[in-house]
Amino acid sequence: MIYFNVPPFIGNEFKYLKEAVENRKICGDGPFTKKCSTWLENRFRCKKALLTTSGTAALEMAALLCGLTPEDEVILPSYTFSSTATAFVLTGAKLVFVDIRPESMNIDEKKMEAAITSKTKVICVMHYAGVACEMDTIMDIAKRYKLLVVEDAAQSVMSTYRGRPLGTIGDFGCYSFHETKNYSMGEGGALIINDEKYIEKAEILREKGTNRSQYFRGQIAKYNWVDYGSSYLPSDLNAAYLWGQLQAADEVNNNRLSIWSKYWKAFEPLREKGVLELPIIPEGCTHNAHMFYIKCKDLETRTAYIDFMKQNNILCVFHYVPLHSAPAGIRFGRFDGEDEYTTVESERLVRLPLYYHLDDANQDYIIQKTIEFFSEKAKEGVQE
Repeated sequence: MIYFNVPPFIGNEFKYLKEAVENRKICGDGPFTKKCSTWLENRFRCKKALLTTSGTAALEMAALLCGLTPEDEVILPSYTFSSTATAFVLTGAKLVFVDIRPESMNIDEKKMEAAITSKTKVICVMHYAGVACEMDTIMDIAKRYKLLVVEDAAQSVMSTYRGRPLGTIGDFGCYSFHETKNYSMGEGGALIINDEKYIEKAEILREKGTNRSQYFRGQIAKYNWVDYGSSYLPSDLNAAYLWGQLQAADEVNNNRLSIWSKYWKAFEPLREKGVLELPIIPEGCTHNAHMFYIKCKDLETRTAYIDFMKQNNILCVFHYVPLHSAPAGIRFGRFDGEDEYTTVESERLVRLPLYYHLDDANQDYIIQKTIEFFSEKAKEGVQE
């Protein structure tokens, strides 16, 4: 069976895990947590990077730092994971879903401004498949309406928009290091802070409401409970695993891009025949090959394709069911304007296996079976 995802493993993780144990420091903010945070800050040129227990935790911290109340509204796409929405629901804020652009599956910035009301406080964008939203326009809208911007960059480590790393453009960026992501610590994430005024508050929030971070830096004589907070610190064991992967970040990125490009080249003839659609990378954007998806003609074709691939021992999967149609989405939010693309495009999209060191033989087999399926569909189209 060719699995949809295999968690990344470089080979040096055990060495760092052993070192973490020998350090006698396996709780939060140990040596490896600091190494990973510093790496992120240096690589992506952000003000502060705080490792968290998950990408969800990073989003929750960002939502809390936005200072939202039950009277406030947050604009976000419906085509995203539940964590994007839940983080803001926990603050009591109301969700306002906006339609997506079909070519990128990202929030449509042209439909965003119409959703803004006097209650709007935050725009949360999600960079789908590690491909950037149209951030220049979004940041301009945010500036004109005095709104905060949270980037759900869970899928976007190593991706850029006009030369800027995703997650470093808005006020806050949120990364995920879940086992399904390009770089993993099992469960984990990072909050990227791009405005220095939020750093102290974020450290207190992350340290159970205490100023312990300042104490450990020798800035205060003793630490105290000073505000609300929770425990968002990952174990240093998790960070040690991640550190091994960050050492090979470019190798992993290049390997995934090579697999992604091979898929795209192999399926381009099918795209030209009009039997499927392929991802589009906008000008000025670099992506990290987080996923490779195709779009089928309709839901029926997608279902048949997934079944066909499974019969041939290949696991291909669809993705999000739009949040505004989910029970919680109906309860906590509303869709602004017309759902022109979100639902119909979500029903056509299917993701192919893509992971670090997916070998050539398996990828060739995936390509062969995909071409076989859609070539037959192309013949059926001619007969019709």
